[in-house]
Amino acid sequence: MGDGKDGRHAVVVGGSLAGLLAAHVLAGHADRVTVVERDRFPDGTGARPGVPQGRHPHVLLEGGQSAMESLLPGFLAELRAAGAPRVGMPSDLVLWQNGRWFRRLPATTHIYTGSRAQLEELVRRRVLANPVISVVEGADVVGLLGDASRVRGVLLRDRSGDDRGEQRAVEADLVVDASGSGTKAPQWLTAIGAESPHEETIDTGLAYASRIYRGTSDVLNGETAGYYVYPSPDQVHAGGALPLEDGSHLVIVSGLRGDEPPTGDAEFVTYAKRLPHPLLHRWLDEAEPLSPAFGYRRTANVRRRYDLPGRSPAGFLATGDALCTFNPIYGQGMAVAAMSAVALRDALADPRRTPTTRRVQRAVLTASRQAWDISAGADRKMPGAIGNAVDGGPADRVADWYLQRVQDCSPGDPVVGRAFRSVLTLSAPVTALFAPPVARAVLFRPPAPSPTEPPAVREEPGA
Repeated sequence: MGDGKDGRHAVVVGGSLAGLLAAHVLAGHADRVTVVERDRFPDGTGARPGVPQGRHPHVLLEGGQSAMESLLPGFLAELRAAGAPRVGMPSDLVLWQNGRWFRRLPATTHIYTGSRAQLEELVRRRVLANPVISVVEGADVVGLLGDASRVRGVLLRDRSGDDRGEQRAVEADLVVDASGSGTKAPQWLTAIGAESPHEETIDTGLAYASRIYRGTSDVLNGETAGYYVYPSPDQVHAGGALPLEDGSHLVIVSGLRGDEPPTGDAEFVTYAKRLPHPLLHRWLDEAEPLSPAFGYRRTANVRRRYDLPGRSPAGFLATGDALCTFNPIYGQGMAVAAMSAVALRDALADPRRTPTTRRVQRAVLTASRQAWDISAGADRKMPGAIGNAVDGGPADRVADWYLQRVQDCSPGDPVVGRAFRSVLTLSAPVTALFAPPVARAVLFRPPAPSPTEPPAVREEPGA
């Protein structure tokens, strides 16, 4: 970033998780960082309109936990102190995937399942305590300053409800788009003579609905923290119940295009009968609803290729969902936001390379690649999937065969299951699935036995 008359200035568009973490990183390189947020931040942990999926289940995967702790030391202790449930997998959950129940072996990874609002409020409090960072709330970015070669700031308009309201220019040495999946950045770039990015899309038409419940028995308050049924090509309905910080559970049910889950009280409960076992429906029949049901349908995987030559001017970066959006059913978004901020930090601090816009953008995109491969790879096999990235080549078909074998073996095999979870939680690279002990089990042994009914208790170590 060049030196302006008021020092180096960075503008971050969007004050959600990805934007806050990007601002935190940039505060180490700029004299001023301005976060522009279209909402007004709530006092405490209230929901925000700018996070449309905020009322639905969120998990912080292990890869995201490591990234958050690296960026904000002590953050996980704060999260635990705030009551966020730390759930062991597979020991604490009853899990179903591809027609099989998972053995409840000792946990090899943990996830946090508290509300998105709680986690974001903790991050916001830490990040905005930095005097280098300021916030403009209740304002929309409506365009960019600059030209096809370089972005030099943003155009703002207060959210007064008047689309013709007065605009004001805010100059900056760097603009980071963290405005989410509904980003208008491609149009902004076109308006200054630059190119909009190529977009890769895969859309299964998945839709889901969520509702908060409190159990009336101790079924989900003892050894079992929650349930989850993953979707697959042969079982397109999914759902589960995950614990929140106040002792309640957030329940989700999902289906594909044309069979979207309803949000009516009785219909929501009835829809759970579509799952492959009545376990969740029985629990819902007895549980006390604490909120209305909310629906969500924008679940396409979209990757914007700002890293390609000639696509983006200097001085402009994208991160978070504005760069790469995943089907939320896989729970990767918060982890990737944190991992992308780590990639931004490391690329800016790399003493061996000049942090050009394209080089930094490539590093941020690379941080999301494994999550994209998981989400897009699973979704392209779902019936009815559409988009320009649905068709894979011969290499994808070979990989799909091997990964299907991994999934078949994971429920009953401790070695394969551990590797599979480490990859899914973004704490180990995909190569962990090809380690010799895993490959031997996958290629040369039949899948180990797994429970025929939902396992009610954890297995003891060594069982």
